[in-house]
Amino acid sequence: MTQIKFGTDGWRGIIADDFTFDNVRRVAGAIASYVLKHEDPTRGLIIGYDTRFASDRAARAVAQVIAAAGIPVLLSNDYVPTPAVSYNVKKLGAAGGVMVTSSHNPWNWNGVKFKAKFGGSATPAIMKIIEDELAAGAMPAAKPAKVEEVDLTPPYVEAVCQFADLNLIRKANFKFAIDSMYGSGRGVLSGIFDKNGIRYVAIRQEVNPLFPGINPEPIVPHVALLQETVVKEKCHAGLVTDGDADRIGAVAEDGSFVDAHKCFAVLLQWLLERKKWPGDVVRAFNTTRMVDRIAAKHGRMLHEVSIGFKYAADLMMNQEILIGGEESGGIGYGRFLPERDGVLNALLLANVMAEEGKPLGQLVADLQQEFGAHHYGRRDLHVGDEIKYSAIRRASEASTTRLGVFPVLRKENRDGIKFFLDAPRNGNGADPWVLFRASGTERLLRVYVEAATPELVEGILQTAESFVLQG
Repeated sequence: MTQIKFGTDGWRGIIADDFTFDNVRRVAGAIASYVLKHEDPTRGLIIGYDTRFASDRAARAVAQVIAAAGIPVLLSNDYVPTPAVSYNVKKLGAAGGVMVTSSHNPWNWNGVKFKAKFGGSATPAIMKIIEDELAAGAMPAAKPAKVEEVDLTPPYVEAVCQFADLNLIRKANFKFAIDSMYGSGRGVLSGIFDKNGIRYVAIRQEVNPLFPGINPEPIVPHVALLQETVVKEKCHAGLVTDGDADRIGAVAEDGSFVDAHKCFAVLLQWLLERKKWPGDVVRAFNTTRMVDRIAAKHGRMLHEVSIGFKYAADLMMNQEILIGGEESGGIGYGRFLPERDGVLNALLLANVMAEEGKPLGQLVADLQQEFGAHHYGRRDLHVGDEIKYSAIRRASEASTTRLGVFPVLRKENRDGIKFFLDAPRNGNGADPWVLFRASGTERLLRVYVEAATPELVEGILQTAESFVLQG
């Protein structure tokens, strides 16, 4: 029997190898058992799915298992963004939600996410219970409950539109390029912009489970077509959501990529300067420290958490959090949902541009000017477990005091091993750091770097890759 491992936000596997209908049913059985034991099963579960191969059929398989356990199901009648499932869970008071998706993974992957009753990523404690139920082979049965098909998108769209000033965006008369990367955010932003008279061009809105030429992840190089479109169509910004539309990426008016860190910083600065909403700030261990500088200027507490939005969501459940963000483009707001939302963040970035009267690239430049130059890079190294864990072990050793030409000033090990390096800061630029983090579910080691110049970022990435491969 295939071993199923849960990552930071559920389970993912290669289609027809790990991701099979039998394994989907096993995961659904574990979720049903959790709900029966720890939630009110009469409140039912909400189930959605993305545009990937077999997602709709896998969602129906999940619905059948859940209903067979006596738990009512509301099943989406079409592809839907993950945050739409989360929103409806909270709005309708459901016991939880299931989303069949593999988010930003390549075309041959799929998976299952579980959303807790509060409308966000399940906490680590909940995921541990579901894993235990899975290991026990839970497959509860009772008098079958009803499966009802519903349209989850309209109430979600109505809710996100209340968070952005669409009239102001229209009056600013900026032009946007929208990219759904063939994912389940297709037609959502364009529908909102159509209804509100906002100028835009849209690309990759059709359903194509092969995601031709890209992984549906809103980063370079997969945003190349969006970059070209922004320049060709003379847009003021490009807005891109990932495969299940819970992550954001962007492109500036000159076609340059605006990574999630800069999106996070732009949004945080606007919330503190313009909205003045209360609450602390949360960022993941692999996320820009420019956020720390912005929070400090405004006297806001900064919480650093492990990688995975569920850790930010966990904090949002227990205290007042203004905003939480992660490296991969997931940004959420305590006063909306403890959940990542690419569609909402696209609207809010447009809102910031409209309120400041500046295209996106200028907003980023202003932040770099005030808080110092921060540049970021990531390298995904597809290596076997021996190399992967050797690198982590060597990085952890006290005898490792240099990375190439760079002395290591200190180390942190919250989630992976992070080196703070003695390297040029270019005036008030970023404190340079590199993070080594081994995937727990894939033959993969990721290297993350932040530094004061793009050239220094690239140099540290190359040195870090050499360090990994030498062992």
